[in-house]
Amino acid sequence: MTRRELREHCFKMLFCADFYPAGETGQQLVNYFEAPGEEETDPAGASVTLHAVGDVSVEDMSYLVKKAEAVMARIPELDEKIDSVAEGWKTKRMGKVDLTILRLALYEMLYDGEIPERVAINEAVELAKRFGQNESPSFVNGVLAKLVKS
Repeated sequence: MTRRELREHCFKMLFCADFYPAGETGQQLVNYFEAPGEEETDPAGASVTLHAVGDVSVEDMSYLVKKAEAVMARIPELDEKIDSVAEGWKTKRMGKVDLTILRLALYEMLYDGEIPERVAINEAVELAKRFGQNESPSFVNGVLAKLVKS
């Protein structure tokens, strides 16, 4: 599985876990891999896969759960850093998609030594294009750029 695919799965896991009480998140991360596939038809009539975890290896599952847990363990710290640069848009007011993308990217920038900052930002923008609103890519890019400067 590519890093981009792993990152997308991690984003989805974090997004889903945010809707459950803290005591249930561990089980929800495991349940993620049992979710059925989901597809939709794009405006051109082509079938687009939204969610499919059938090809995730045991090694990749372990990596994803560990990474998602590591991000969730640092949410208060990540949110504090995001709040410090997101003028007028504190984390409590942000959309869940944008906030989850920002948390994941910031975690990668600060704690994943294998991922350069520019790559983390670019991948975050790509996630925002795919899953966010029209303004999401520029919002995510702007917040992350301010975090790099600070």
